[in-house]
Amino acid sequence: MDVALGGTFDPVHDGHRALFERAFELGDVTVGLTSDDLAPKTRNEDRNVRSFTERKADLESELRPFAEAKDREFDVRKLTEPTGIATEEKFDVLIVSPETKHGGERINELREERGFDPLEIVVVPHVEAEDGDIISSTRIVNGEIDEHGNLTPARSGRD
Repeated sequence: MDVALGGTFDPVHDGHRALFERAFELGDVTVGLTSDDLAPKTRNEDRNVRSFTERKADLESELRPFAEAKDREFDVRKLTEPTGIATEEKFDVLIVSPETKHGGERINELREERGFDPLEIVVVPHVEAEDGDIISSTRIVNGEIDEHGNLTPARSGRD
């Protein structure tokens, strides 16, 4: 199967890794990575997002072991619009988190308008941090937690 997922991935954390694990269980994976212009528009909070080039290099390093473990292929492509690559006919499955499920449903509406089959939408549950709240890139950047969800009260966030 051809599996799609998308995001900003800045920084990558255990919640993202849960998405990657599930994606590679299902097939070859194409990750849409938000462009420098799109990334700030997809954030719930205004914060610094590293460049596409930096995020892509880190993302590929994270994806490689998952792909090798499952003998799968992967590709990272630039997203310039929120619905991104998943509206392309070739995909079978879309991996989403609980808060992006609605976006997946919108993608299926667009696919239907184009005469394509709907994607199977696979919702991967959030990964909780040590304090019971979800792990998020924003919390990491703000210095609340590390990439594994451990509380980091003495750490300051990224400028």
